[in-house]
This record gives sequence, structure tokens and C-alpha cells, in this order.
Amino acid sequence: MSTIHFLNVGHGDCSIIQHNSGRVSMIDICKGNYVPSLALTELQKLDEMVRRATGNFGMSKKPTNPLRYLESLGIEDIFRFILTHPDMDHLDGFDALMDTFKIWNFWDSGIRRGKPEFENQYRYDENDWDRYEAVVNGEDEELKGARREAGTSFHYANKKGEDGSVDGLHILGPDPEIARGGEDVLDVNDSSYVILYRSPGGRIVIPGDAHDETWEYVINNYGDDVKNCDVLFAPHHGRKSGRSFDFLDVLNPRITLFGCANSGDLAYGSWSSRELPVITNNQAGNIVIESTAAGLDVYCENHSYARAQGCDTAVQNGQGYPYLGRVRRETPISAGVAA
Repeated sequence: MSTIHFLNVGHGDCSIIQHNSGRVSMIDICKGNYVPSLALTELQKLDEMVRRATGNFGMSKKPTNPLRYLESLGIEDIFRFILTHPDMDHLDGFDALMDTFKIWNFWDSGIRRGKPEFENQYRYDENDWDRYEAVVNGEDEELKGARREAGTSFHYANKKGEDGSVDGLHILGPDPEIARGGEDVLDVNDSSYVILYRSPGGRIVIPGDAHDETWEYVINNYGDDVKNCDVLFAPHHGRKSGRSFDFLDVLNPRITLFGCANSGDLAYGSWSSRELPVITNNQAGNIVIESTAAGLDVYCENHSYARAQGCDTAVQNGQGYPYLGRVRRETPISAGVAA
């Protein structure tokens, strides 16, 4: 069994894969510098408010620090860290992550951009960017960084390693020509990795913030690989972002996981018009998928949301998260499109 964690990290991305091989992949990081500011009594009041809520479950106000989450799973080292693209909401806490955990490999698409302006940036820490630059410039001698491009085959991802195992990760985007554009790329989102995880229970597409040009490349070159996928992590956290959503006609995901953003910024309509079900971090909190040959079993942090879906919250995973259902084409789970 492999386990996929789609974390509730506010306006950003972070997911963790515990592979059958025992190796761990981490894709992006956000809220790695987050320290909860609410007192326990205030948290209890918030829990009561969430239990009374009917649509907005308010979990965006209770984000998860990925470092603490990794520790709760007993994870001490990360085999590969994959940065989909160098935006700060995908690098938030990278410096602390590097200091706290042993990271063996870093996937680099080759895309570069200028350093962001931090003087008036209250949300992000300049140390995270500086640590990222040190890594891609080869200054961290203990971390193996390698350029990984769409379509490449290599050990321990989509090709067997020395132990005979494969972790099922396939790079579908961006177009290598986009990545080679360096700082001349007009839209850094079009440099975003698109990762297909061929898990034991189904295909999961993890596209970072991939925009129109990258989706066009993926559909033209890997359309059969992503067609009718089982799970999609919504690009750009599910935001509208002035993009085309025609890629959904090909992917036709059985379930899509949205991150957090203001409701007015989320592209609910593009999914609902196609009758594609959605679960959001704001509803469910952290979402955990256990992948077996039988399918993809989905659990969520928020008991209130699970009860609202008619689930028996006594059925839980090892983290105490209630069971939502199984993603499988024959018996899809249902999920409303709500804030």
C-alpha cells in the first residue's frame, strides 16, 4: 500500500507520498514556517463553529505545518523533494525543511526566475529563497540535485532501481523547451512540473500551477496517460487564474482536490458544469489517500465534513481520519462542490 497526503496549507501546495518501496516523496512546501497563534480555548470555539457550519467548514483557518505533519508520521528523511516551480507559495518553509530532515534528492526542471522582492513581503521568508538558490546552484554537497525533464526515464521513479522497485512517478510536463527558456519564460506557471503518479490503486495527476501552454503540451504528448484519471490535484489550488479548462475534458478526473483560496477566486464552475466532483481543503482539512489494488481509499481530517457526507466517522485510518469512500470508476465517491 502507498499513501498520499494532500495537505491543508492555505494558499499554497504541499503533498507527500509514502511509496510501497518505503521511500518518501515530497512535492512542494507551504506553511513550513507556520506557528499556530490560536489559544486552545479559541481552537475549541472554532471547532464548535465548524460543527455548526453547513457549507463553509472553515478548515482554511486551521492550516497544517508540513514539518510537524512529517514528524507525526515518524518520517525522518525524504528520498526526493520535487519543486514544481519556484513560486514562494511552493517554497514556504524550505529552509526549515532542509535543516530538520535529511533530503537525498532534488528534482530541478531547470526553470529559473529572478529573486522575488522580500522587503514588503510579510508572508514569506527570504531565507527560503536563498536556500533554494543554494541548492540549484549546487552549493549543498550532501543533496543530489538533478535536472529532470518531461519524458525522461530514470532509476527509482519510472525505472527500476537497484533493488528492483519503482515509485511510479512520471514527468509529463513542462515542455523541455519552456524550461530551457530560463528567466525568459513569460509565465513561470507554464514551467510547472506535471507529475503522473501511477499508484497501485489508480492514476493521480499532480500539476503544480500548470497553465495553458503546459496543458496543451501534456494533452498532445501524454493524452492517453492522463485521460480519465482517478484523482487530480487542481492546478493553481483550483483558482480561475484566467486559464482555459479544456484539459478537464480529457482528464475527466473521478475526483479533484482543491487547495485554499477565496471562494470567488476558485473555478468551481469549470468542474460543476462538467459534473466533476470536488473536495476542498477548506471542507476536509488534510486529505489522505491509501492506494491498494482495490482502489483509492480517501480519508479526511475534518470529522464534521465526513458526517455531513453521511459517512460513519467510526471508520478511520491510523491517523484517526474518518473514511470518505473509495475512488474507483465502478463505484465513485460523491462529493459536493462547496466552499
